[in-house]
Amino acid sequence: MKRRNIPRTVIVADGNFPKHHIPLAYLRNAERIVCCDGSVKKLVKAGFTPDAIVGDMDSLSDMHALRYRDRIYEISEQETNDLTKSVNWCIERGYNDLVIVGATGQREDHTLGNISLLAEYIQNVNVIMVTDTGLFLPLLKGSEISSFPGQQVSVFSIDPATEITSSGLRYPLNNTKLGNWWMATLNEATAEKFNLAFDTGKVLVFLKFSE
Repeated sequence: MKRRNIPRTVIVADGNFPKHHIPLAYLRNAERIVCCDGSVKKLVKAGFTPDAIVGDMDSLSDMHALRYRDRIYEISEQETNDLTKSVNWCIERGYNDLVIVGATGQREDHTLGNISLLAEYIQNVNVIMVTDTGLFLPLLKGSEISSFPGQQVSVFSIDPATEITSSGLRYPLNNTKLGNWWMATLNEATAEKFNLAFDTGKVLVFLKFSE
């Protein structure tokens, strides 16, 4: 996995607002910040300004609606959540390098749903999700992933039929089918990179921060 250069587009979802210095650095260095309507209050309180506010606007206060009226993009349909609305809004405008923050915490069902959506988004756009403990990287094909010795790594497969083989991990995967999400968690990188090989499927990799 090659590291992409900033600036890039950061989407702020309505979970726990980040506290860790890495997701906050993504926000500080973003070319643009796209905010789900429910996260505007937390973003502004943290000292950031949204460049666009996207969603059904059911959580946007009257004060913020007036203050940022020139950058509100209301999408009223209820078939997708506000995070997906924001991702689609970015794709329509050619913003194809996305970082999602604030998508975890609070309700566990929302957290699981948001993480799983990465497997859908990666089919149309480059995307990662950054939390206060690490980074979720979605993959559609086998990849070499930058890491460091001792980094904690977990691998999840959306499709239980996908066979995954690894190199550079302490506990190897050998044409392993991950029938449940716990099966390849709590692994560890042994070098500056590791490889995951699989032909087809949707795989999520979690890379824990060193601190």
